Amino acid sequence: MLIKLINANCNMFLTRTCFIFVLLTSFSHLTAQIQYFPERNATWETKSPADVKVDSEWLNDAVEFAEANEYSGSRDLRIAILKGFAREPFHEILGPTKKRGGPAGMILKDGYLIAKWGDTKRVDMTFSVTKSFLSTVTGLAVDEGLIKDETDFVKDYVWDGTFAGEHNSKITWQHLLQQNSDWSGEIWGGKDWADRPPREGNLDDWKNRKYNEPGTVMEYNDVRVNVLAYSALQVWRKPLPQVLKDEVMDKIGASTTWRWFGYDNAWTTIDGLKMKSVTGGGHSGAGLFISAEDMARFGLLFLNNGKWKNEQIISEDWIKRAITPSKPNVNYGYMWWLNKKGPRHWENVSEDIYYAAGFGGNFIIIDKKTNVVVVTRWLEPSKVGEFMQTLTKAFN
Repeated sequence: MLIKLINANCNMFLTRTCFIFVLLTSFSHLTAQIQYFPERNATWETKSPADVKVDSEWLNDAVEFAEANEYSGSRDLRIAILKGFAREPFHEILGPTKKRGGPAGMILKDGYLIAKWGDTKRVDMTFSVTKSFLSTVTGLAVDEGLIKDETDFVKDYVWDGTFAGEHNSKITWQHLLQQNSDWSGEIWGGKDWADRPPREGNLDDWKNRKYNEPGTVMEYNDVRVNVLAYSALQVWRKPLPQVLKDEVMDKIGASTTWRWFGYDNAWTTIDGLKMKSVTGGGHSGAGLFISAEDMARFGLLFLNNGKWKNEQIISEDWIKRAITPSKPNVNYGYMWWLNKKGPRHWENVSEDIYYAAGFGGNFIIIDKKTNVVVVTRWLEPSKVGEFMQTLTKAFN
C-alpha cells in the first residue's frame, strides 16, 4: 500500500511538472521576442541557418526557387501595367512608373537576416503592397482618436459629397478597409465600375449594376481604395506620406529612398494648402516605391505586434483587428491577406500567416509561428504558395 501511494504521488508530481513545462514552453512560443532591430543605414546583422535552427538545404532550395521563377511580365512596368489591365475600359497610366529590377528578397528569423537574394536596396514599385501601408496609416488615425472607431460612417468625417446618397452614406471605414463597401462614383478620373469589371456583360451592365449592401460582398477595386486614401487625408489634414514617414518609417529606421505617389491630377486643398492624395497601389501608376530592406523593416514591426525596440508604434489591438477575417472573405482583413482555409489558401503552410501582396509578385509575409518575415519581389504570383511550402520545410 505504501509503495502504491509513493508511486501515485510521484506520478502526480511528474504529471504536474510536465504540465508546467508544456505551459511555459507554449507561453514562451506565444511571446517570442524579436532579438534584433537594425539601426538606420546599418548593414543588416546576419545569422547562419544553424545559429537559428533552420535547415540550410530547404532554405537554399526556397531561395533558388524564388530566383528561378521571376515574374513573367515585362521589366518595363508601364508595359506590364497596360497589358495586365488591358480589358478595363478607359484604363490609362495616370501616375509615375519605374522599370523594375530582377528577383530580390530577404528572410528574417528573430529579426536577423538568414537569407537574401538580388538587389535588396533597389527602389521599385510595390503595387498593392501599398494597401497594407494605407491600412496602417488609417489604423494610426484610429489609435490617435482622429477616427473614433472604424465602424463609424465615413460621411460623418468627409462631408464634401464623396459619401452622399442612399448607398454611399451607409459605408463605414471598416467597409473601405475590407474592400466590401461597393462605393459608387468617380475619383481622379477613375470610375468604380470600370475597375476590374466582371467577365460577363458590357459597359451598360456594369454602370447600371445592382449595388451590394456594404459589408456583404468583397470586390478588389483600386478606385475604392483611392477613396479610402482620400478620406484618410481629410482626417489627418496632412499628406499621408508625411504621416507614414513621421509615425512609422522614421521610427523603424527606414531609409530616405522610399516614395509614395498619387496620380498626376490627384490634388485637393485642405486648410488652405494644396495636397496630393496618394494611391493604394500602382494599378494606373503611382503607389509606394520602396526597397526590399524597407519592406522588411515594416514586416518586422508587424511581426513584433507593432512595437519597435521599446516603442509601441502601432497598437497591438489594431493589428489584431487588421488581421481578423472579414465576413465576406475569410482570406482578407484590413488590406492584409490571411492564409485561412478559403479560396486563397496556401496548402501545407501555417494558417496563422498573413501578408501584403502586390502586382508582379511583391510580398511581405509575416509568420508568427516561426518568428519569420519574408520579403520577396518579382516572384511569379502563382508560384508564391509553392515557394512558401518549400520555405516552411526549413523551419520544421
